[in-house]
Amino acid sequence: MAVWQQVLALDAKFNAYRSPNNPQFRTLYIRRRSQLLREHAKNEKDGSTRKEYLHLRAQLLNSRYGSPAFSDQGSIKSRSFSLRSIGRTIESLESMIAAGGDNRKFFHHRRHMSTSSLKYLYEGPMKHVYDSIEVVPTSVAEASKAMAGGKSLSENYAFTGMHHIFDQHSNAVTCVKFANDDRSRVACSSLDGTLSICQLIPPPATVICMLKGHSAGVTDFVWSLSNDVILSVSLDGTARLWDVAAGTCMRVIEDSLGSELLCCVFQPLNNNMFVTGSSRSQVQVMNMSTGKGYRGGSSKVTGRVNALTFDGSGHILWAGDERGSVYSFTVDVATGKLTKTRRMTVSEGHPVTSLSARAWISREARDPCLLVNCCVNALFLFRIVSEDGALQLKRTFPIKQRSLCVKSTFCPLMSFRQGACVISGSEDMCVYFFDVTKENKPCVNKLLGHSAPVMDVAFNCDESLLASCDANGMVIIWKREGKQATLFI
Repeated sequence: MAVWQQVLALDAKFNAYRSPNNPQFRTLYIRRRSQLLREHAKNEKDGSTRKEYLHLRAQLLNSRYGSPAFSDQGSIKSRSFSLRSIGRTIESLESMIAAGGDNRKFFHHRRHMSTSSLKYLYEGPMKHVYDSIEVVPTSVAEASKAMAGGKSLSENYAFTGMHHIFDQHSNAVTCVKFANDDRSRVACSSLDGTLSICQLIPPPATVICMLKGHSAGVTDFVWSLSNDVILSVSLDGTARLWDVAAGTCMRVIEDSLGSELLCCVFQPLNNNMFVTGSSRSQVQVMNMSTGKGYRGGSSKVTGRVNALTFDGSGHILWAGDERGSVYSFTVDVATGKLTKTRRMTVSEGHPVTSLSARAWISREARDPCLLVNCCVNALFLFRIVSEDGALQLKRTFPIKQRSLCVKSTFCPLMSFRQGACVISGSEDMCVYFFDVTKENKPCVNKLLGHSAPVMDVAFNCDESLLASCDANGMVIIWKREGKQATLFI
């Protein structure tokens, strides 16, 4: 991670405590900080000055805010530096960085400072900002590693900073998704009742259109395979089909029971068929052309249906409910008939909020898996062990999630090197990357920048851009420098 990004991450960590009653100011502040840090980084010749600045700024912020973001609050407060003296040093160093001047005078000025007093930055709670977890490839992957340029998995997912920040929504952004096989278009849904479609490339990033029509919060949406239609569902009890090119609503489909609709998904082999999940525990297979449900295409579960996903073949459907269960169904692609086959409890009484299926986890072997978010401060990875969707727990990863509908996803590309990544939002305002093959310290990156819980995350098709959205309505587009040899799966 570049030093200037470490500075931005440090600022973002404390952003929630800056002007707590003015979220608009926090958004503008972190956006401007990102811009200025990137501009200064381009003109820097000596990175050591920035490193010293990072150390002192960490000390200043901890002194100013009392280290509320970390667990060992007392250890920072006990440092001997005064807030005023650190502030003066920071100001002089910022001026030196901006002017691109010689930093030797600064080092002479601060020789009296004990280097051990800043040791906590590397060995304490900020250690994750600096660590780079290496992944050693297998012996059979040496040729592929050479094609990939020799980068570790953690280096592949090291982001250089924010490409753009969107704040067009006035309430929580519930879902963010890139168009299929598209690097530049991303759509968002919000509890303010609208959806937005944004163009990221070429710059400047812009909001192409706002899709308005729902009378209550939009809980989920999905792009059609050809990206010409967006399907959305809402708390107003309707599903809407949108013409992406025109930015208009093509059809409104009301739930037969008048229930709130919480999730939706297209059948991957037949986009004329889609499935919705409702607050009245119903999973319903629908026909897009007629707006009606298929005969035999509905089934009940035990609680509100929060999440749906298909396997790649479109024959197995999983549904996650508010009582902590995941149900599997077989779907007849020709008739839309839905048959319940399995029920598995992830955590009794704790809502399942996100499901994502993948046939191949890594390049080594086919390993069908299901990624599950559940409100028990954990992300679950299950192995799919039968043709009717039975699951077996494979791994768990620690995140913060107790009450919100946080979502996760598999990274879209399969790397040539050993290891495979999943990515998740979190209620602690962070974006987490986990290597599913790594037994110890599986977290390979952690992005800091949001000032509210991160609700959803999404990659574009070549992983050059990552989108994350939060409960305050902010969407951050993260940029990753460089390319690596990869395989689509």
